[in-house]
Amino acid sequence: MKRMICAALLAAVAFGCAPAMAQDAKAGRAKASAQCAVCHGTDGIAQLPTAANLAGQQEVYLAKALEDFRAGRRINEMMTVVSKDLTDADIANLAAWYASMKITVQVPERQP
Repeated sequence: MKRMICAALLAAVAFGCAPAMAQDAKAGRAKASAQCAVCHGTDGIAQLPTAANLAGQQEVYLAKALEDFRAGRRINEMMTVVSKDLTDADIANLAAWYASMKITVQVPERQP
């Protein structure tokens, strides 16, 4: 009985963290190239030193960040303006697009 309760709680937490709606990375790509690419680059690598790299970020993180900008819980002059008109679907789609980008990491060789 205890195991069933723990399993149910774990499932509730896992599903609670998942985005609430189906995402469309293709729609996110179109929205990103029209609105986000100037600062965050067409490949998700920032063009400005004050902008974040978005390529390969976790989808849940990106959606939460955009929701927080839109709600005013997270403040950035540019992002507050840009995110205010985003719909829930826009946010889910943008998060899906940037999360779908594959990135690689190259660790520098050790210097003696």
